[in-house]
Amino acid sequence: MFSCSGLDTMEFKAIILRKLYRRRIIGGKHTAIENLTKGLPKHAIGDAKKAVRELIKGGLILPKPTSYGHQVSINPEKIAEFESIIHENEHSNNKNNIKE
Repeated sequence: MFSCSGLDTMEFKAIILRKLYRRRIIGGKHTAIENLTKGLPKHAIGDAKKAVRELIKGGLILPKPTSYGHQVSINPEKIAEFESIIHENEHSNNKNNIKE
């Protein structure tokens, strides 16, 4: 089971970006925001959606309004910045695991 206790916005951003990248949702291929929050506990969905909004504002993911709801995909021009967030988060997670 996935635990969200103590996760900050940066970690939610990394979770969302990893999910988009793993599913190859880049550029023209898009998915619903609700699909990105699947698998998270109900109490964490609001924080995850806030992280999605921040990623859109930052330009890392692109919004795509459709007739059937809001969709998003990774901005292909920001892949390098995206990779730095993922690696930074993995590095900080490794440090936290060593301390425990």
